Amino acid sequence: MVVLALIALAVAAAAPAVAAALGPLSRGRLEVPEWASSVVALPALGVAALASTRTSPVTGFALGATLVLCVLAAATAGAPLVLATFKIARRQPDGSPAPDAGPLRGGRVIGILERLAVAASILATWPEGIAIVLAVKGLARYPELREPHASEQFIMGTFVSVLWAIAVCGTGRGGGDQRYFGRGGSKKK
Repeated sequence: MVVLALIALAVAAAAPAVAAALGPLSRGRLEVPEWASSVVALPALGVAALASTRTSPVTGFALGATLVLCVLAAATAGAPLVLATFKIARRQPDGSPAPDAGPLRGGRVIGILERLAVAASILATWPEGIAIVLAVKGLARYPELREPHASEQFIMGTFVSVLWAIAVCGTGRGGGDQRYFGRGGSKKK
């Protein structure tokens, strides 16, 4: 079950890169929608979560691989989910014109860094780090948040991004050695 969980985490982490590479590799004959990697990453995370609940605590290489794959999956697979959320939010059922792509620039890179920091904070059992990340992001974006639709884009992107990182790291912690994750009491001798 540990191997299945690791493979599923690897699939979730690699899905955005594979989806992005398919277009150029097919010389433009295949156009992959931006939400396609989300359709792969979400079930892969579900499989990893189920498999991790059926494993005993891991140590050594399996623990290291779990931590690395959790951070990679949190960082990479969150971006397509955020984009899909923006696309859903831009739909206008009343027939009014859809708002533009949004006023906040540099969001993809900031989102990746945000998910990396949130994942590292969770896996290091330092939840205060999440508050620091969100405070720094809010202060850095504060001047831009008065533009039309900026605050909505900021809130939606941040929530989806942080929730994805928490879900991925929660999955990884499910099969981890409880001594390293602050649960389960003292070490056995």
